[in-house]
Amino acid sequence: MFASTCLALFVACGAALAATAQDSSSASTSAAQKLTLAQALDMAERQNLDLVAARAQRAVSAAGVRTAEERPNPTGNFNALRDDPHEGWWFDMPIELSSKRQKRIDLAHAEEALTDDDISALEKQLRQNVRDAFFALALARGVTVEKNDALKLAQRLHDIAQQRFDSGDVPQLEVFQAELEVSQAQADYQVAQKEEKVALNELNVLLSEPPSTDWNLLNPLSDLPAEPALNSLLTSANAANAELQRIAQEEKVEQSQLALYKVDRIPNLTLSLGVDYASPHNFRYGPRSAASMEVPIFSRDQGEIAGSSANLIALQDQALATRRAVEGHVESAYLELDSREAQAQLYRTSLVPASERLESMAEESYRAGKANILSVLDAQKNVQQVREEYLQSLFAVQLAFAQLEETVGAPLD
Repeated sequence: MFASTCLALFVACGAALAATAQDSSSASTSAAQKLTLAQALDMAERQNLDLVAARAQRAVSAAGVRTAEERPNPTGNFNALRDDPHEGWWFDMPIELSSKRQKRIDLAHAEEALTDDDISALEKQLRQNVRDAFFALALARGVTVEKNDALKLAQRLHDIAQQRFDSGDVPQLEVFQAELEVSQAQADYQVAQKEEKVALNELNVLLSEPPSTDWNLLNPLSDLPAEPALNSLLTSANAANAELQRIAQEEKVEQSQLALYKVDRIPNLTLSLGVDYASPHNFRYGPRSAASMEVPIFSRDQGEIAGSSANLIALQDQALATRRAVEGHVESAYLELDSREAQAQLYRTSLVPASERLESMAEESYRAGKANILSVLDAQKNVQQVREEYLQSLFAVQLAFAQLEETVGAPLD
């Protein structure tokens, strides 16, 4: 009798601790800031430090354009000789023929657009990471709720076992078995709470928010996105996929580089204007002028032009191969999403309700003395497993949708 009393006190203390933890969690949730998925994505777009650092590269690209716009400087010369004329000064002014400056500017703008494509690719990757982290936190909180429900089931079973033991219907061993389940459920609940904090911290890292910031997620894990049509996905991927966009821009860069190589074959003209003076036997001051130009006989950028042309062909072939690969990845991601949605639907409509009915029937049978405690424990473990698998299936849908969206390269919701 003394052992039974101590056991009851231990269970009561465990229940009080669980209730206190739940009350604390509820208070924290009520104080948390409301956050939708759209708000999280917008916040990351504005605040993520990696993205801020990447956007700073735009200033570097803009400086490259300013460099390309510069014109060559003149060269000042002065000489002092013992021969006539004794002194003279002049300026050499290089003049770029054809459209060399404009071709340089075009190349700099193409490289600037390539930087924008890299930033866009990072934005798309960040969008996927934020979506994954958002629903990872939703999953962790769902698991915490399930572990709390499991703790309540274990406590309820312990109360039933204690009542039946007090009435002499079951041995004390069943009370000990129920107590062991309560202890295990308490441990699982505490672990789930800590994993929830880890998921919260990972989301805050992506949002560049303090680790202590708490969020009340307004988009539940069960808020499944609408499945888009495959044909529209393929069309969007051809226009928005980050890898395809980068290859297309690399082609433009190479085309600009090839055009610059071709105009560079035209040599620059150098004009010299100045004055010679101090020639006592001929003149005091005399103008001087000259013109010079490199003669392109041996080197006319043949190697550079050939290399650029070959690289351009390679990029075109790479674009074709990448486009087909992207289409395959989109189709695979689409099928994966469809499969995960079917799995989640099966759990929601069939497996979860069936496991809950089985657990309820087992508990009532045990209360009525028509079943042993092991059958109830099995039913409780089964319903817990099925509920957690259902949460995992919902999370898998969200992950598959995020992967599909990242592969396409454009928002799908």
